[in-house]
Amino acid sequence: MLSPFTKQLRRSSFGFRGLRNASSKVIGIDLGTTNSAVAYVKDPFDLSSVTIIENDEGKRTTPSVVGYDKSGRTLVGDVAQRQALVNQGSTFYATKRLIGRQFDDPDTQRDLKRLPYKVVKNEKNGQAYLQASSGDTKSPSEIGSEILTYLRKNAENYLEESINKAVITVPAYFNDSQRQATKDAGILAGLKVLRVVNEPTAAALSFGLNSDNYSGVIAVYDLGGGTFDISILDIEDGVFEVRATNGDTHLGGEDFDHLVSSHILESFFKQNPDVVKEDVLQDHECMQRIRSASEKAKIELSHVKQATISIPFLFDNKHVSVNMSEEELDNLTMPLIEKTIPPVKKALRDSDIEPHDVDEVIMVGGMTRMPKIRSVVGELFGKKPNTNVNPDETVALGAAIQGGILSGEIKNVLLLDVTPLTLGIETYGGVFSPLIPRNTTVPIKKTEIFSTGVDGQNGVDIRIFQGERGLVKDNKLIGDFKLAGIPPMPKGVPQIAVTFDIDADGIINVTAAETSTGQENSMTVIANSGLTEEEIAQKIQEANANKERDNIIRQRVDLITKADIMLSDTENAYKTFEEVISGDEKYPTLLEKLRSIKSLIKKAQEDDTDFSIDVNEIKRATDDIQKASLALFQRSSQRHRT
Repeated sequence: MLSPFTKQLRRSSFGFRGLRNASSKVIGIDLGTTNSAVAYVKDPFDLSSVTIIENDEGKRTTPSVVGYDKSGRTLVGDVAQRQALVNQGSTFYATKRLIGRQFDDPDTQRDLKRLPYKVVKNEKNGQAYLQASSGDTKSPSEIGSEILTYLRKNAENYLEESINKAVITVPAYFNDSQRQATKDAGILAGLKVLRVVNEPTAAALSFGLNSDNYSGVIAVYDLGGGTFDISILDIEDGVFEVRATNGDTHLGGEDFDHLVSSHILESFFKQNPDVVKEDVLQDHECMQRIRSASEKAKIELSHVKQATISIPFLFDNKHVSVNMSEEELDNLTMPLIEKTIPPVKKALRDSDIEPHDVDEVIMVGGMTRMPKIRSVVGELFGKKPNTNVNPDETVALGAAIQGGILSGEIKNVLLLDVTPLTLGIETYGGVFSPLIPRNTTVPIKKTEIFSTGVDGQNGVDIRIFQGERGLVKDNKLIGDFKLAGIPPMPKGVPQIAVTFDIDADGIINVTAAETSTGQENSMTVIANSGLTEEEIAQKIQEANANKERDNIIRQRVDLITKADIMLSDTENAYKTFEEVISGDEKYPTLLEKLRSIKSLIKKAQEDDTDFSIDVNEIKRATDDIQKASLALFQRSSQRHRT
C-alpha cells in the first residue's frame, strides 16, 4: 500500500512528464474567491462525462491562495494555505475581490481593514496592488495567473497533453475592468481565453445539459466566497437565453466569516477583560486563527445544530471558547442573507416574471449549503430550491461545456448572455446618456447620434460610463478619448455618431465619427488590470524562456515543502507524547534522523537551485520516518496500556 507521502509524490510529479503537442481541447476554469476548479469535456457526445480534474493533492477544488516564501518561491493552493499562519504578509487570499478595482474604491478600503497582507496604491493607474513582506508588489491579475497556471498544469498532467485554451468564469455583475483583468490573468498563465462566461450562466449550462434536454425558466442563485449573483434564464431546445442578471460583487462567504470572527472576538474580550483590544486586533497571527476558526464553525453549522469554537493560547496565553448554535449563526448573519433579496427581486422585475413563474431554482456557491439561505430562497420563490448540483463544481463544469461549444465539439447549443450594467456616455451637464441598457443580449452593436453643446466646438471628449444612475458622477468611468477636427458650427448642428460594439466576453469597443467630415476616432475599453500590454508580453516571454527550469524547480519545491510539513507534524507529535515514547530504545535514533533530514530540507529551502541535494532521497527518508514513527507510537501505546 502506498504511504500518503508517496501518493502525494505521484500526484505532484507532473513536471517531469513529457507532454504531447498543444491540444485543441478547451478547459473550463472557475476562478473563485475562496476555491477554484478546472474541468474538461471527456466525450462531447455524452455531456454527463464532463469531468472535474483533481489537483496534485487529489482534491477536486483548489484554495485560491498564493504564497511567496522567504526565498521568493511561489506556493499555490493547499500548500500555500498550510503555511499562511506563519507567512501572513506574503500569503494572498480573496484577491478576486480586488481584481480590476481602484485602491480608493470604498469596497477596497473596507477590505483593507480585514486583510493581514498589505495592499498598496499603484502610482501609474491607481489600482490596488498587493505587497509581499519582501517589498515586491503584484497585481491581483498576477496572483490570479499563478492559480490559473497551477490549474492548467494539473490539467496537462491529467490529460497528458499541452493545454493553451480556456473558458474562464467571472461573477455576472463584474464590470468591464474586472472582466479584462481576469482575461489578463489568463494570458499571463499561458492561456488563450476564448470566452469569459458569467458564473450563473455556466451553472445553468451544466444543469440544463445534464438534465435530459431540460426546458423551462430557471433562476441561478450564486453565493460564493466573495460575490453574489442572480440570473434568470430561459432554456428551450438547446438555447440558453439569459433574461436578466443582478448581484453584488462584494457579498459572500468572507463577509459571513467576518461576522463570526467579530462574535468570537467579543466573547474573548468578555472572557479576558484585562486584554488590550488594540493589541489583539493588530496581532495578525491571532486574527488569522480566529478567521480560520470562524470559517470552520460556519461550515460545521451547515450540518449540525451546535458547534464549539475553541482556540487555545489565542493571545498572551489566554484561551477562548464559544458555543454557537445554528440559530445563533442564522440571527448573526441574517442581515447579509437579506442583502441578496433586492437583487433577486430586481432580476425578476427585469425579466418581467413573478417568482412562481420560475420552474427551478439552482443553488450555486459554497454558501448555499447553509440551511437558512436555502430556507429564505425557498420562501421567496415559493418552492424548494434544487440542491442536486454540486455548488463547488457546477460552474467549472459549465465553463468546460462552453469550451466544448466554442471548439465545435458540442453541437446544437446556443448561449445568449447579457450585459450586467447599462453602458453610455457623458453628455452636456454631466448627464449620463445610455446606449446599451443592462440585460441586453450580447454580442450587440448600437449607434446613436449626438451633437455639440457649445457654438464653435472643434472637438468633443467621449467619456464612457457604466452604471444605472442619471448623472455620470454616480456611475463608473471605464474609458475616454477625444474626437478632434470638427469644423466650427453652431451648437446642435454637428452630427456625431457614437457606436458601441460589445463582444461575447462583454469587452467594449466605442467609435465616434462626425458624419459631415468623416472624422473618426475609437477605443477598445481595455480595463486597467494594472499591467500594460508590454508588461504582460514581457512576463510571458520571461515565463517561456525559463519554463523547463521553472517546472523542475517548482516540483522540487513542492516535494521539499510537503516533506517539511510532514516532518514538522511528526516532530510536534513527538513533543506532545514525549513522556509516553521517550522510553522506547529506537526513539533517540529516530529523533536524530528526523532532525538530520529537517536540516537537509532547510539547506534545500535556502537555495532551490542546489541540485546536489537529492529530493528523492528526502522523500524516501521522510517516508521511512513516517512508517517508523507509526510503529513507535503503536509500541508505546501498547506499553502504556499494560
